Amino acid sequence: MGPPRTGPAAGAGVFVRVIGRAACTGVWPEGLRTARMVAMAQLQTAHTAELDAATLTAARALLYEVFDDMTDHDWEHALGGVHALVWEGADLIGHASVIQRRLLHGGRALRTGYVEGVGVRADRRGRGHGAAMMDALEMVVRGAYELGALGAADTAAAFYAGRGWMLWRGPSSALTPSGIRHTEEDDGCIYVLPMELPLDLSGELTCDWRDGDLW
Repeated sequence: MGPPRTGPAAGAGVFVRVIGRAACTGVWPEGLRTARMVAMAQLQTAHTAELDAATLTAARALLYEVFDDMTDHDWEHALGGVHALVWEGADLIGHASVIQRRLLHGGRALRTGYVEGVGVRADRRGRGHGAAMMDALEMVVRGAYELGALGAADTAAAFYAGRGWMLWRGPSSALTPSGIRHTEEDDGCIYVLPMELPLDLSGELTCDWRDGDLW
């Protein structure tokens, strides 16, 4: 159920730009020009605090539609940072966000932009919306963090690798209330976006604690 609105509302700190299908050249009759504009989508970026309740409800519903194993904890993990949202008119068809975490590596607690909740409605996939959202979030990661990271499903691994994200080959772990615990179930699923810091991709990477899925 979409929000009761006509599309993304631009407010303080909110960025909206138009994205569309492959550009075409030539003279467009009026009817076709109108159809082409309807097919275009808008990409909106905004912090969680800048999104109204209707938009957050639509984003949550979209992710539950996209992922059959979505949980309340998963939705909570996607909050508190910058969201990238793709709209077609009043319909939200894509969501992704980047939030701050601390990952431990090489004796340092790295300020990390962690990507969460990347999903596009099934009937709108293959049109570049996922790439557009990641373009926006990667700009945030590169401008505000020491490292980018995410946990990738097998079906999305090639997508992230093609964008320059690198598979973490070493063991993963989490800093739990009872100490550091190896998270072997997540080994081979973690990708990082390196910046200027030297990284040993075969070394250990430890995430901070949270409820639900740790990675």
